[in-house]
Amino acid sequence: MTTTAPASTGSTTPTPITNQGLPWPALLVLGAATLVMVTGEMLPTAVLPQMSAGLGVSESSTGLLVSVWAAVVVIASFPLVRLTRRVDRPTVVVGSLLVFGVAATATAIAPSYAVVLCARMLGAASVGLLWATVNAHVASLVPDRLLGRATAVVLGGATIGMVLGTPIGRVIADVGGWRASFWVLAGASLIIAGLVRAVVPNTPAVATGGTAIGGTRGGIRPMAVVTVLVALVLVGHYGAYTFITRLAEHPADVVPGGMGGLLLIFGLASAVGVALAGRVLDRTRTALAATTFATAVSVLGLVAAERHALAGVVVVAFWGVTSGALPPLAQTLILRLAGPEHRSLAGALIPVLFNGGIAVGAALASAVVARSGPEALAAPAAVLVAAAAVGLVAAGGSRPAASLGAWRASRPQSRSRSTTG
Repeated sequence: MTTTAPASTGSTTPTPITNQGLPWPALLVLGAATLVMVTGEMLPTAVLPQMSAGLGVSESSTGLLVSVWAAVVVIASFPLVRLTRRVDRPTVVVGSLLVFGVAATATAIAPSYAVVLCARMLGAASVGLLWATVNAHVASLVPDRLLGRATAVVLGGATIGMVLGTPIGRVIADVGGWRASFWVLAGASLIIAGLVRAVVPNTPAVATGGTAIGGTRGGIRPMAVVTVLVALVLVGHYGAYTFITRLAEHPADVVPGGMGGLLLIFGLASAVGVALAGRVLDRTRTALAATTFATAVSVLGLVAAERHALAGVVVVAFWGVTSGALPPLAQTLILRLAGPEHRSLAGALIPVLFNGGIAVGAALASAVVARSGPEALAAPAAVLVAAAAVGLVAAGGSRPAASLGAWRASRPQSRSRSTTG
């Protein structure tokens, strides 16, 4: 029997999950929230010269605001999730967006770098909680068979934030100054908070029976194994991406707009990767392993980019597609393995995983480049990603039969059958 949600969506009363399809209004609003989050995280890099001059600090100090942001997300996510575990998720999302708006406003009016730093730390803490809550809530809004598609829709907002949000912030800064960019960010967060309250329904935080939607039993151990392997992928990928402007200098020469044009190609290709990941319904682990192998190949292909410029452009575009598909596939698999009873934990783990991967990957890559130059970076990064792909295949060796059984159990017609001893 199929349950449907009531027409009203703003209530804090738990709403049963619908099996009819994707709740598009809720997913699009949550996607807009991720767009604002990513734009806010990366905005200092877009307005780096203006912000540095306005605050009277070096550009390296302004760039540090992004690193501090990632560190606060890693540290604050788990405690804040635990602190708010008894509050319904839409309310947590709304509250996080409001705090994010306050942080953006404080940055816009900040008289000094110290005030900006404190405001950024507040904003990062709110985003850590926001990411964790959105991740868990998306999994509660849809049946398991649609989780990958729903995740891709919501993470599409994050991709748009990288491709369009940050450049738009730069345009606003060029016209009205860097503070205007943060005023717009604050206003956008308040608008989206209102939309979340109006559109996004509440759902039960934990389903009964200890079995994930779709029949897959959740557990800490399989989730932890996949999480460690995905972290390894992110270290290799983000290590290489940190120095993409050095690794792809020659291919950028043949692209209109130079490096800016090449980065736009990478961003648009990432959006394609997100869309392709959304088409994966059942075989998430297989798709993630294959995408990880493809990412390793593309990173290794950067070795040839300096000798063959056009081939290098193709490699960067392929890298964009594969790396764009990684986050939704990884997030979907982690949430599925966690099951409803561990979904809040998994939701908090995901922002820690990604921000930690960025930080560790960038640090290790910087050490390699300082020792041997950027040309020595692609091969070890590719080996790291490939090793994670092998691990994903090995860890999933005993899963196909279970996955088939879960798929059969999730079919509507199977619910009408009864078994007898």
